[in-house]
Amino acid sequence: MSDFPVISWIENDQPYQARWHSESGAPAPKRVQIADDRMTAESAYRLACEGTGLLWRGDYQNARQLLQALARRIDKKPAKSRKTEKTPATLTEAFHLHRQSQSQRARVLAMLLIPFNADYSIPLRRAPDVSLACSEAYGPADHDSTAFVASLRELLGLVGAHEWRKNGVDIPALGQRIHPYYGVFSPVRGEYLDLLAKAPLPGKQLAFDIGTGTGVISAVLAQRGVQRIVATDQDDRALSCARDNLQRLGMSDQVEVIKTNLFPPGRAALVVCNPPWVPARPNSPIEHAVYDQDSSMLRGFLSGVAEHLEPGGEAWLIMSDLAEHLGLRTAEELWSWIDAGGLEVAGKMDIKPRHGKATDITDPLHAARSAEITSLWRLKTKTAK
Repeated sequence: MSDFPVISWIENDQPYQARWHSESGAPAPKRVQIADDRMTAESAYRLACEGTGLLWRGDYQNARQLLQALARRIDKKPAKSRKTEKTPATLTEAFHLHRQSQSQRARVLAMLLIPFNADYSIPLRRAPDVSLACSEAYGPADHDSTAFVASLRELLGLVGAHEWRKNGVDIPALGQRIHPYYGVFSPVRGEYLDLLAKAPLPGKQLAFDIGTGTGVISAVLAQRGVQRIVATDQDDRALSCARDNLQRLGMSDQVEVIKTNLFPPGRAALVVCNPPWVPARPNSPIEHAVYDQDSSMLRGFLSGVAEHLEPGGEAWLIMSDLAEHLGLRTAEELWSWIDAGGLEVAGKMDIKPRHGKATDITDPLHAARSAEITSLWRLKTKTAK
């Protein structure tokens, strides 16, 4: 067990250890206490806030109810706290405070722990069969391995991802469903795909899809008649997810999925990239689809794409300007990176987001979200003057 992080606790006056598993990379709780149906929500909340892991030995469904009670206590701020709470001076400050709050919330809720057997069964009363959801996220069960412990919150995320993968997500621009995997960002924001489906194609022989994720961009391009597409990603889950979706859609012969950083070898008439939109540090693997620290993927795409364009070809950058409204990046910076990459703007298509947060006035970032625009930038190599 020395090869894995472990948690330790005392139970019935005996010391125990178990393997710790966290897909988000969260460290194992340093203190662990046994908890069951007799523990009150107030006691659980106090211990969780102190950083004590609560290893559940009671009824599984009661553990779910306790997790909901913990979430209500976190989200319901005391009146005294609301009065003394500082109002953010800028949207940038509001963003960082919101991220900090979300991170603290996740840490507290992750303190409710569930035991697993090596075959992914849960040794608790009324526990569901989660073996398929765990196999999809963790890989096939290794019966030669040992029992382990994970947070209930992570388990519920696995189960939710399994349902998304099984049922799929309807993509109006495609007229089909895409089946996202656990850890691969789901294309629930369809407005950028509407832009992709309408932009005039510079050619139909070959296109590159950079950072393919679920493969949805490649699928839309294939449906539009692009004869051959090379889709790239660095994440193994994304690569498997894209291949599965393209096979489901009967597009495997049109689209080649390869593992590489940004660009495949060669040049294409069209190179498409929908990078993470917010330049901030991801707190978990799934957040890499949203947060791009120092705009590294965006800058890498803009600095290198000219070398991968055929004469007369276009690079399509699909981006939200949310970062600009949050004060995390300026429009001038984006224009300077476009210019430094030897590119010029051939056209730009805009669309307003349709997701629920865009109209949610209770969202702490509402002022930025309500002003957000998603754009498809059509970029070409600079013409000699």
